[in-house]
Amino acid sequence: MSTKLPNINIERSYQNHINGYICGIDEVGRGCLAGPVVAAAIILNFDSIPIGINDSKKLSKKKRQNIYNDIKKEALDIAIGQASNIEIDQMNILNASLLAMKRAYKNLKTSTELALIDGNHAPKINCKTINIIKGDSKSLSIAAASIVAKQYRDKLMEEIGNKYPKYNFKKNAGYGTKEHYKSIDSNGLTEFHRKSFKLFK
Repeated sequence: MSTKLPNINIERSYQNHINGYICGIDEVGRGCLAGPVVAAAIILNFDSIPIGINDSKKLSKKKRQNIYNDIKKEALDIAIGQASNIEIDQMNILNASLLAMKRAYKNLKTSTELALIDGNHAPKINCKTINIIKGDSKSLSIAAASIVAKQYRDKLMEEIGNKYPKYNFKKNAGYGTKEHYKSIDSNGLTEFHRKSFKLFK
């Protein structure tokens, strides 16, 4: 099994053809039953890249937190965007994910010339976009964005969980665990559940 980490090669290949900054954009929470979908946009400092950046799903909670702290210190710019569960229900999860990405990009304080986007769909933003399938395992910028988005969303779901302790959002982050489905069966839905998703088994 390959243990190859994402690297800066993709960014370097495009950097030779542009004059401005490159950002990576990724989202988390698409498959959740509750809470928003959250995207992060990040511009790394290629001269000072934290060690250990990887797809957020492949990192332990402790390691992800440590790398997140390093990213915050070293990155040139970081921004968050989100689309609520209500917006997800109104426009579907794909369009809501693209909206979250667009909002994250617009929240950057630094102009960019190129955005590397995880997946095969790109938001309509004011710069050139390149889609990269499984980008969070190939591009350091996208992998860093996945870590930032994951940390932000987990913290947000923990706060929501304080209001609705029966659903254990701190542990499941809104994903469809067996325990989460049981909580829905027993207690009904919260204001943060996605009504357009299959919420009952």
